[in-house]
Amino acid sequence: MKIKSQKDFFSGLMFMAAGIAFAWGATNYTIGEGARMGPGYFPLMLGILLAAVGLFVVFEALVVETEDGEPIGKFAWKPLLFIIGSNVVFGICLGGIPKLGIPALGLIVGIYALTFIASMAGDEHKNKEVLILATVLAIMSYLAFIVLLKLQFPVWPSFLTS
Repeated sequence: MKIKSQKDFFSGLMFMAAGIAFAWGATNYTIGEGARMGPGYFPLMLGILLAAVGLFVVFEALVVETEDGEPIGKFAWKPLLFIIGSNVVFGICLGGIPKLGIPALGLIVGIYALTFIASMAGDEHKNKEVLILATVLAIMSYLAFIVLLKLQFPVWPSFLTS
């Protein structure tokens, strides 16, 4: 059978792999049943659903004719590295790295760092727009997580609040 859409075929395989991994990981927890769900029930059902969606996408990639076969383009390393890097920096800002002596910088600094680093993944970077976005995200995150949900994690750098 010929692959008629490379993009759909490989994205379907990715969905199937993630779904199988979730479902398999869920078997380490008590599954329960529909009326009395255990902690593994939701990830198991989510994994099965994701794998089924992946199977459908793979099937469609093998059956539905596309104009040029939708080949997979070159790998976009720059966006990948900036997006993953921004999330790593956000995590470090939130919790610090005590073993390396890096203090927690808090939610607000973390959101600004995340926004500025992630914005560099695109082709155009406008500091004014990124600053406005980071400010809105910081305010909304503070209101949602600290004020409304009352979560307990550092908001400001530890050396400022001590």
